[in-house]
Amino acid sequence: MDFQPYPFEKLQALIKDIPIKAGRITLTIGEPQFPTPRSICNALKESVDLLNKYPKTTGEDYLKQAMLGFVKRRFNVDLDTTMLIPTFGTREVLFNFPQFYLFDKKSPVIAHPNPFYQIYEGASIASRAKTIYMNLTQENNFMPSLTKEQMQKCDLVILNSPNNPTGATMSLEALKQWVKNALEFDFLLLNDECYSEIYSSEKPTSILEASVAVGNTHFRNILSLNSISKRSSAPGLRSGFIAGDSEVLKAYMQYRTYIGCASPLPLQKAASVAWSDEAHTESSRIEYAKNLKLAKEILCKKISNLPIPKETFYVWLPVKDDLAFTRNLLEQENILVLPGSFLSRTDVQGENPGSNFVRLALVYEEAVIKDALLRISKWI
Repeated sequence: MDFQPYPFEKLQALIKDIPIKAGRITLTIGEPQFPTPRSICNALKESVDLLNKYPKTTGEDYLKQAMLGFVKRRFNVDLDTTMLIPTFGTREVLFNFPQFYLFDKKSPVIAHPNPFYQIYEGASIASRAKTIYMNLTQENNFMPSLTKEQMQKCDLVILNSPNNPTGATMSLEALKQWVKNALEFDFLLLNDECYSEIYSSEKPTSILEASVAVGNTHFRNILSLNSISKRSSAPGLRSGFIAGDSEVLKAYMQYRTYIGCASPLPLQKAASVAWSDEAHTESSRIEYAKNLKLAKEILCKKISNLPIPKETFYVWLPVKDDLAFTRNLLEQENILVLPGSFLSRTDVQGENPGSNFVRLALVYEEAVIKDALLRISKWI
């Protein structure tokens, strides 16, 4: 399998000759820098004696019920137990689900956004699938689209709203149209919603809500992925779920019994506390909103039409040369960002929509982010 190096491997190669200095501010990775809430940590510590038991691949009932409760509270969507599978985070699902689903397809085709979370590409390679890139550009407001001809060819379409790295979020109406397309052209539609709980004002819409809104209450051809990694500042718990079409999930559950992705019971106990509680998410959400507000105040003085998102914690910053900008910023300001060209691919028309952008992950406290943004603004 011809996998490309991960973006962070490419970044290390790009900056390998630049000496490491104390005080570096790293804005490259979407890893929350706020502490995991004590209630979650305490649940983990109190459950360590469960390490002497094998976890079930299906997940414990208390965890599944906590996840179903989250979906009901957050999206007002009622799912039964056949419509949701707890998973070991969502990265493993994004990699192995396409391999499962596309295994019997003669000439499988995946469509996904470009730029993208690189695991989408890895899944496509492992599935021996042809990839259709949905380029996200300033001209299309960073919104994915396919022609009718492309939709006729697709077996699996992956969306990512709210989006990494652009921060763009699709409206209910846009998601409803995607559900209609999935039903009309009979492709499986999966929305990666791992940033749904990082927002400043309006709550982002789930593809499950859109499915119900068009009358597809059994979620035929529709799947959602979500995670507590960003929501609860707990990426180390590796707790996520896949939800939607029960017929697809029934077969996928059988497949999962062979791949050994069961979550340890102490992690499930802690995760169930996280999924059951909304209050603890508010403090970090407020901090991320402050950081995005700072980005608007500081960066838009230099780029007046820069779209600062109200969701996620990313800024997709246009620059003249993303590789040179990254090196220069590190050398001059000791701030490390991620080149956009490392997050995207050149399409058949020769266009790379990530070129000449850098991604800023605003995951630190307000004072650190303000300092970093003021220094970055000098170079744009």
